[in-house]
Order: sequence, then structure tokens, then C-alpha cells
Amino acid sequence: MEKTEHAFAKTFAGPFGEMVLSHLRKITIERTLGPNATDAELRTIEGQRALVHVIETLILRGRKNVGI
Repeated sequence: MEKTEHAFAKTFAGPFGEMVLSHLRKITIERTLGPNATDAELRTIEGQRALVHVIETLILRGRKNVGI
């Protein structure tokens, strides 16, 4: 898993990586759905949020282990 974490840290390092990660956060974690959101919409956004969280976690672990 350490190689994977390192790969995520390297991939998202630098200005372009930060831009992509910021965009992913805006369209998932920072997005709100209105009260009329369907069950399917809620499940979809929660799955997307979980994936972004996994990506962020891998980046942090990779940076911690490699010192990026």
C-alpha cells in the first residue's frame, strides 16, 4: 500500500494536482443537494464523497511517509 500512497502523493503534488483535487472537492464534498434530492442522487453523491476522501487520505499518507 505504501507504493500506492506514494503514487497518490506524487500525482497530486504541485499546482495542477492541487487544482484537480480542489475541483474534486468542490463537485463532491462541498456540494449540497436540495430537499428534493432523490435517494439515488444522495447515494451517488455520498459514493463520490467517499472516493474523494479515500484519495485525500492516500495523499496524506503518501506525503507523511515520503516527506512530500
